Amino acid sequence: MRVTVTAALLTLAFATAASAKGPDIKAPAGAYKSDPNHSSLTFKIDHMGLSHYTARFTRFSADLSLDPAKLSNSSVSLAIDPASVKTDYSGDFKAGHKDSPYNSFDEEIARGDKFLNGDKFATITFKSTKVVPEGKGLKVTGDLTFLGVTKPVTLDVEVVGSVAKHPYMGKGVVGFSARGVVKRSDWGMTGTQAFLSDDVTIIYEGEFDQQ
Repeated sequence: MRVTVTAALLTLAFATAASAKGPDIKAPAGAYKSDPNHSSLTFKIDHMGLSHYTARFTRFSADLSLDPAKLSNSSVSLAIDPASVKTDYSGDFKAGHKDSPYNSFDEEIARGDKFLNGDKFATITFKSTKVVPEGKGLKVTGDLTFLGVTKPVTLDVEVVGSVAKHPYMGKGVVGFSARGVVKRSDWGMTGTQAFLSDDVTIIYEGEFDQQ
């Protein structure tokens, strides 16, 4: 009985240690930047209980400080231009929004005071405060500054892949898939909850290149 219990405890200890170590990243330690040609930043929001409406930002940059030997020492920061939002709205915006001062749905989302309010708040930022390895992924907690308000957000991050030496660039590359959910009213975005959910899912997919 004692042998069985000891074996079980050792198995649990090894499993816990492996979980704490996190994913195996082949890219070397150092500074990395997001590759704009192989990255996307999208968000999804429930539209009247009918669909998960999806839009994206086309101008954003991220900096990563990577320590693959001790991932908890790593950090990431992100800056987003709200004016770069793209909704792919194909309808006649002016015909359906005669009272709007804007010329397109993208412009209203980017600049409207019920949405991203980009004229007043020109940048959205995220700066990590904690990285916790968890199984084959990471939990990344950081401060999201949006509409002049800063609050903590935790992202679930999967390491999609990594190489020590990219076959074309000759340097380290690591790719991530990150997802998190925020309640937009916590940052002061209110007034449209009657037809758009308060919860917004944020999704990053892409690569970071060694600098």
